[in-house]
Amino acid sequence: MREYLIFRLYGMMASWGDIAVGEFRPTFNRPSKSAVMGLVAAALGIWRDEEERQRDLALGYLMAVRTDGPGILMRDYHTIQVPSAGTGATTDPVATRRDELAVPPEELNTILSSRDYRCDAVFTICLWSRTASPPYPLAALKTHLENPAFVLYLGRKSCPLALPVHAQVVNAENLAEALGTVRFPDDPFIAPLLCTTDCWIFWEGNEMTGYEPAHTVIRRDDPSSRKRWQFLAREEHAVLIKTPNGG
Repeated sequence: MREYLIFRLYGMMASWGDIAVGEFRPTFNRPSKSAVMGLVAAALGIWRDEEERQRDLALGYLMAVRTDGPGILMRDYHTIQVPSAGTGATTDPVATRRDELAVPPEELNTILSSRDYRCDAVFTICLWSRTASPPYPLAALKTHLENPAFVLYLGRKSCPLALPVHAQVVNAENLAEALGTVRFPDDPFIAPLLCTTDCWIFWEGNEMTGYEPAHTVIRRDDPSSRKRWQFLAREEHAVLIKTPNGG
C-alpha cells in the first residue's frame, strides 16, 4: 500500500502556463507541475526566493492530474503602459504599480498582450512521495493546504480558488485505485461542469499505476530555478478513462 495526497483545484479562471514568446501568454489545458508545486509551496509558506526549498519540494513528489472538467478557453486582450528601457522601474525597484508609472509621459510606452485562461475548469491533483524520505509527510501537506500560509491561486494572482481544495490522504495499491475511490463534498455543486463520459489522466513516473498509457509527451514544466525561471523536461503519460462522475 502507498499513501497518496489528493485534492481538487477549481476556480472561475485559471492559467497554467505554456511556452510564452513576446506578447502572447498562452495556457496549457491542465495544471503544470511548476504551478502545482508553487501552490503547495505557498501553502507551506515557502518564499519564491528560497530556491533550494522550492527545488527539494519539486524533486520530492510525483504528480498526476485528472481532468474532471476541461472548462472553456478565454483570451483576454491587454494594453499595458511600461517605462522605456533604462528609465524608471527598469533601473530602480519599485513597490507599486503607481510608482512604476511615476515617470514623465514621454518615457511611457504601450505594449500589447494577449493572455489565455481556462474558465470553470475542474482538476483533481494527486501527489505521492518519490523517495522514502520526502521533504514533508503527505499529512503535513494536507494540513497546510487546508490552512495555507499564503493565498493560493491558480497560476496567476488574479485567479483565486473558488472552492476549498478538500485535501485527502488515502492508502491504495496504486494510482488508479486512489483516484477511483476519492470523492469531494462539493461534487453535487459543480456537477454541471464535470465530464460525464470520459476524462483524461496524466501522470509521471514509470512505476505500476494501474493505468496503461495511451501516449507519452514531454513537458518542460519541472521547476529548476525560480530565480531564473528555468524548467526541466519530464515525461507525462496519458490515458482516457471512464469518468467517475458519469451519470
